Amino acid sequence: MSMRARAAVLVIVSIVLAGCDTVGYYAQAIGGQAEIWRLTRPIEQVIADPQSSSTLKQHLQLAARIREFASRELGLPNNGSYRAYADLKRRYVVWNVFAAEELSVKPKQWCFPVAGCVAYKGFFNKVQAEGLAAELKRAKLDVFVSGVPAYSMLGYLDDPLLNTFIHYPPAELARLIFHELAHQVAYARGDTQFNESFAVTVAREGVQRWLRKHGATPELHAFEETLERRDAFHAIAQKYRRELEEVYASAASDERKRAAKAEVFGALAGEYGDLMKSWGGFKGYDRWLGEQANNASLVSIAVYTQQVPAFQALLAKVGGDLPRFYTQVKQLADLPKNERSTRLAEYGGTQ
Repeated sequence: MSMRARAAVLVIVSIVLAGCDTVGYYAQAIGGQAEIWRLTRPIEQVIADPQSSSTLKQHLQLAARIREFASRELGLPNNGSYRAYADLKRRYVVWNVFAAEELSVKPKQWCFPVAGCVAYKGFFNKVQAEGLAAELKRAKLDVFVSGVPAYSMLGYLDDPLLNTFIHYPPAELARLIFHELAHQVAYARGDTQFNESFAVTVAREGVQRWLRKHGATPELHAFEETLERRDAFHAIAQKYRRELEEVYASAASDERKRAAKAEVFGALAGEYGDLMKSWGGFKGYDRWLGEQANNASLVSIAVYTQQVPAFQALLAKVGGDLPRFYTQVKQLADLPKNERSTRLAEYGGTQ
């Protein structure tokens, strides 16, 4: 039985195990993945197609070079992922729904047979994602819906290049490919922060190495400026998430906690506004920290960044040797979650 067939059987079995109330959710997941399979074509075929635009062909050729660099220079898996292309005719491949209680910055968890428990629930259909978001809001939860350009099948299936990200600037295209391939290197079931922070670390290191070898100096400087902005954005988000943690953990009444929550988000809005002014009005992070900021939007940031400093410290400890780094990360991934977090924190402070 092929890898694809085994994966399909696994999903079908998951439906049976999960019960009738989730059949609709798994059905949309199967349908969404089947659509991607149907639309996927080898890169060479797309480039040879006279109907393909010259711009698309150029970006596919760039992606192919990035893909080769990923395995040759970064030690990322050398398989069929990102060697084919699919045009989904939409902006995002999936939409993730994040949620947190009104007085908590702990993410709501959704559990699945293969991936374990994760801090979001993904949909191939935006309307369905918004439907769940509305349901959670009626239950008085803070909710955040985020469109996602790519996701990883963790090596069970080959991930294709998609129209949702193929036209990204070179550094961002490389960052995304390196990030998603990193998920195939190490994956801790049920530990979203660990998995995403590891992938973010690999992607950052990978793009810097790619640009030093293949990019012009201005491109490297532009990417470093982007990282500075991201770090400032993450720092503000983590600062106010910690303040909210203190508010929610206090012995105050719920009424006073709600008032304090409003004050914290007001202070966040002010500091974020000042940061945007220092960036010349750049608003790239508005959907997280803008007027709609809430517990869930802060949760979505923490999921991807909280353990990045520790992973960066571990990478520095092994002298930037990526194979050694991967080996140690795999060992951490095999540990129980609490022990894994404790061991990782010993390498460097988390945000």
